[in-house]
Amino acid sequence: MSNELLTLAEMGAADRFAVAHGISSADLMENAGRAVANAIAARWPPRRTIVLCGPGNNGGDGYVAARLMAADGWHVVTAQLASEAELRGDAADKAKAWAGARKPFDAHVLEGEELVVDALFGAGLSRPLEGAAAKCVEQLNAIDIPVVAIDVPSGIHGDLARALGSAAVQADLTVTFFRKKLAHVLLPARLACGEIVVADIGIPRSALEPMAIRTFENGPELWRLPVPASDGHKYKRGHAVVVSGPAHATGAARLAARGAIRAGAGLVSVASPHEAVAINAAALTAIMVKPFAGAFGLADLLKDRRFNALVLGPGVGVGPLTRDLVAASLDAHSAIVLDADALTSFADEPQALFALLREPAVLTPHEGEFERIFPGLLARSKNRVEAVSAAAAAAHCTVLLKGPDTVVAAPDGRSVVNIHASPWLATAGAGDVLAGIIGGLLAQGLNAFDAAAAGAWLHGDAALRFGPGLISEDLPELLPAVLASLEQQPSAAPLVTPRDA
Repeated sequence: MSNELLTLAEMGAADRFAVAHGISSADLMENAGRAVANAIAARWPPRRTIVLCGPGNNGGDGYVAARLMAADGWHVVTAQLASEAELRGDAADKAKAWAGARKPFDAHVLEGEELVVDALFGAGLSRPLEGAAAKCVEQLNAIDIPVVAIDVPSGIHGDLARALGSAAVQADLTVTFFRKKLAHVLLPARLACGEIVVADIGIPRSALEPMAIRTFENGPELWRLPVPASDGHKYKRGHAVVVSGPAHATGAARLAARGAIRAGAGLVSVASPHEAVAINAAALTAIMVKPFAGAFGLADLLKDRRFNALVLGPGVGVGPLTRDLVAASLDAHSAIVLDADALTSFADEPQALFALLREPAVLTPHEGEFERIFPGLLARSKNRVEAVSAAAAAAHCTVLLKGPDTVVAAPDGRSVVNIHASPWLATAGAGDVLAGIIGGLLAQGLNAFDAAAAGAWLHGDAALRFGPGLISEDLPELLPAVLASLEQQPSAAPLVTPRDA
C-alpha cells in the first residue's frame, strides 16, 4: 500500500517530475484514461455511457476513456462543457482524437444513459460549479445511475476536502492517479467519492523523494507493533495506570484499563480514589487497584518508576481537582494519554495546559473537546489535517482528533488520517477504550505518535470485525484477533523495553 496523501501542489510536482524524467504529459493522460476505462470494465458490463468532459486535463482523461471504451464495444457518447476553442494542449489533442458521437451539453444530456463518467473538473477546481455544469450535476445526483468520477467528483476541492459550492457530484467510483489526495480521506469529500481506485499512470515513486511528504493514510505499514521477547516477562511490557473517577463514575476507567491490557501492556492498574476502591476491586481481576487521595496521592503513587504510562480523563470529572491531577501526572516521568475530562477541565485556560505538556503525551479529544482547548482552530484551518497539526505544534505533543476521519499529528509536522474504522464506533465508551489502547502501547515502548496512530487503527479494526450492535465492552475482547492478524507482518519488531523491573 502507498500511504502518502498528496496536496494539489505535491501532485503537480509529481506530474512535472514524471515529464522531466521522460514520460510525456500526453502519455500520462493516455494512461489515466486507460485506467478509468479499465476500472469501469472491471465493475460493469457494457452499457450506454456518457462521458461529461470539462475544459481541462480532466476532460482530456475523459476523452481517452471514451475512445478506449468504445473500442471495446461500449456504446459511448461524450458531452463537452467547453467549446473547441477553449481546449488547450493535451486535452485538445485527445478531444480531436475522439471520433465517436457527441451530445450537446444541455438539459437533456443525461437522458437515455445508463452510466456517467464525470470528467468535468479535477481536484484543482478553483470556484463553485455554476451554470450548465451545476444544473447537470444537480440532475445527475437526482437520478439512480452509476457515476464514475475522474480524480475527484466535480465540485470538490482536493485540498479543502469539501465542495466549493452547493453542487458536487456524488460518485459510486472515483479513479485517481499515483496517490490519494486529502479529499479522498477527509470528510465530507470522502463521502462523495464512493469506492476509490488509485491507478498507476507511470509516475515513478522517486517523484516523492524531493517532497518530504508529511501526511499519510494510517495503516500497519507506518508503525511497528511491539512483540514480546521469548525470554521476556511482564515488567518488560510495561505497567500502565488508568486514573479512575469517583464512585459513581468508574466504568470509563475500567474500559480504558481493559483496552490497555488487551493491547499488550504487561501490567495494568486502576488508580482509584478511596471511595471507589471497593467498586473497582469488585469489577476487576487481572487489573489491579491502587488507592490514592488527591493530586498529592497520585504524585506519590507515580514515584514508582515501573508505572511508565498513564491514562487520565475518562470519567474522572471536570474541575480544579482534575487540573491538579493533570499537573501532578505531567510532573512524573510517565508517558501519558489525556482524554475527555482531563481536557475539558482546561477549557477556560488552555494555555495553562500547554505550559504543562511535554512528550511523550497524547491528547485524544473529540470535536467538542478539541474546540474547547483549541477554540476556532477547526474553522480557521483549510482542513482537519492542518488544524490538528497546528494543535500539536501549539500543545507541544501528539494530538489525536477523533471522528470518522481521525487525524493524528505530531508536533514535528507528521500526520496520519485513519479511515480504517466503523460507524458503529459511535457508541458510549469507545473513546475510553481507545485511550486505554494507546496507553497500553505507550507502556510497551512505542513513541507517542506511533502509539496514537497504531491505537486508532487497532481500535477501528476491532470495530470492523464486530460490525452492527457493537458496544464499547466488545472492543478490548476483539484485540487479540486483531493483534494476531498483524503479528507475522514484516512491520512487527521485537519489543522495545520501556524499563527493567
